[in-house]
Amino acid sequence: MPENNAQLTHTVYFELKDHSAEKCEQLVEACYSLLSPIEGAISLHAGVRDEELSRPVNDQQFHVGLVVVFESRAAHDAYQTHENHLKFLEQNKDNWESVRIFDAAARV
Repeated sequence: MPENNAQLTHTVYFELKDHSAEKCEQLVEACYSLLSPIEGAISLHAGVRDEELSRPVNDQQFHVGLVVVFESRAAHDAYQTHENHLKFLEQNKDNWESVRIFDAAARV
């Protein structure tokens, strides 16, 4: 069982209804402008799926990926109810076909 003060890696994969380059870039920009300023996030990376990486082991069922590393589980929990995160959800959810989230305690 991970310690509550361990870093937490929060990885999100968005499959979009409208996955045009413009809509994908809009979501990436929203990740950086709304989510990266949230306190407790050590790092945040967002981008579109690299279509050239299409080996059989590469999951192709997403258009935009987001990885946030939090300093602790408490920081992750606070992020979930932070006004910027809620604004991000409200502004972008209508274009989401599916969202898959993977959280893991990080060994440092």
